[in-house]
Amino acid sequence: MKQLLIGILTVGALGLGLGQKALVFGHNGEPVSLEPGNITDGISIYVQRQIYDTLVDFKPGTTEPMAGLAVSWFASPDGKVWTFRLRQGVKFQDGTDLDAEAVKFNIERWWDPKNPTRIDAAARYEIWPELFGGFKGDPGSILKEIQVVDKYTLRFVLSQPFPAFPAAIGSGYFGIASPAAIKKDGARYGSPTGSAVGTGPYRLVEWRPGDQIVLEKNPYYWKKGYPKTERVVFKIIKDPAARLAALKAGTIDFTTDIPPANLKDIESDPNLNAVFRPSFNVGYLALNPSHKPLSDARVRRAIAMALNKKAIVQAFWGKLGVTDGHFTPPSMKAYQSPKVTDYEYNPQKAKQLLAEAGYPNGFDLELWYMPVSRPYFPTPKEIAEAMAADLSTLGIRVKLQTKDWATYLADRKKAPGFQAYMLGWTGDYGDPQNFYDPHFASPIADLFDPSGKPLEIKELNALLVKGATTSNPEERKRIYQQADELTFELALRVPIVHSQPLLAKRKNLSGWVPSPLGSESFEEIVKR
Repeated sequence: MKQLLIGILTVGALGLGLGQKALVFGHNGEPVSLEPGNITDGISIYVQRQIYDTLVDFKPGTTEPMAGLAVSWFASPDGKVWTFRLRQGVKFQDGTDLDAEAVKFNIERWWDPKNPTRIDAAARYEIWPELFGGFKGDPGSILKEIQVVDKYTLRFVLSQPFPAFPAAIGSGYFGIASPAAIKKDGARYGSPTGSAVGTGPYRLVEWRPGDQIVLEKNPYYWKKGYPKTERVVFKIIKDPAARLAALKAGTIDFTTDIPPANLKDIESDPNLNAVFRPSFNVGYLALNPSHKPLSDARVRRAIAMALNKKAIVQAFWGKLGVTDGHFTPPSMKAYQSPKVTDYEYNPQKAKQLLAEAGYPNGFDLELWYMPVSRPYFPTPKEIAEAMAADLSTLGIRVKLQTKDWATYLADRKKAPGFQAYMLGWTGDYGDPQNFYDPHFASPIADLFDPSGKPLEIKELNALLVKGATTSNPEERKRIYQQADELTFELALRVPIVHSQPLLAKRKNLSGWVPSPLGSESFEEIVKR
């Protein structure tokens, strides 16, 4: 409690010093990096979204694409060439100009492993192959070539049709950064000791690790009259209870990822408003086949049947969560098979399955939970404890594990990977491909076979390739319904929840429109 009070007083002093010209946001964790294209987590995206713009933006509160740094785009008749026309007169926050060469510079860094401007050998840029099939030179790479047509026109030549390409390249990972700043900073770019320079509404002033990130109004911002607030402070407060306490005290103005159990508390406070992010996510339990018992699908299905998912969701989300057997959220019902409902909660049958697989007395299992609250798992440790209690009825002896966020994300991809772990996904754009490909397209980056190689599921991968390249809407529905059935049977990632994330703000704040994609610009927000 003493530490909590000290934290609130610190934020309070900060808020008083900045006055009414600053928005103070209670952020739920430390960004991994402020370098675009080299992150996979929403905590980093939330800060980057204020600093950078993307080629394609999305209409507030929706997944519908709209003009961003590109004012228009169109595909060739065969769907393999996309042409983008850029907005003219846009400057980066360092005063340099945005043009087609600058955009090409960014994309080649993400796409080409041999690009000399990549910050260091450890930088993986792993989100690029997850969304676009592979790096330059890889057989699966969807991108073949980037052409500068003229100063404000770019052409992307693809190896196959990709109907969702504009939405994918507009996802929050791919903010366009200043080439001059990257060249100047080198390996320090995007780190606490370096710069982060985009064309977005705010520019980076300070990053104090573990404490706060301070942004101020971008004087070069291309949207006249925006942003409406002079400063934004991201105050890092990992504990949800501490964030809510700070919000009640008025020392932060708004925050995300509040446990659903606090909804009534927020609604009863005369100074607060509950805010809801449109549901577009999945929280799941990953079961890694590199661990011998989990290499047997019967064991994985037994675990799924032993989890009382409805009780867990009721306990931790209440009316703000649903559970089913689909990896995609309820808004994608058209792509979900009517044959898939959910895993039957039946511990007795689960025990029989374990016995058939050769584990009548259970086994030891390490279950990793995230150290930060996320929209899909607002209280990860407590949810992990509930799952561990359910699994104990099968004789599965669970040891709970965690580590810091950046390391957690990285280490799950190091062979042989975590045995079982909690993670989730908030969609980057409104297409089922964005849920399936990063999690199930071969080779799967964070699940491994018993030999320690990244897992490959040929039948499922063939379906996903067809789904990504087929433009006929009805055919795509059939393809993804088949994928739904197959992922359900495999039980490699057991869907636990599709949540409606609970956010909260002070009543003197207006203009905040949460995005279903998990992050949004603060440029419209006003604090009275």
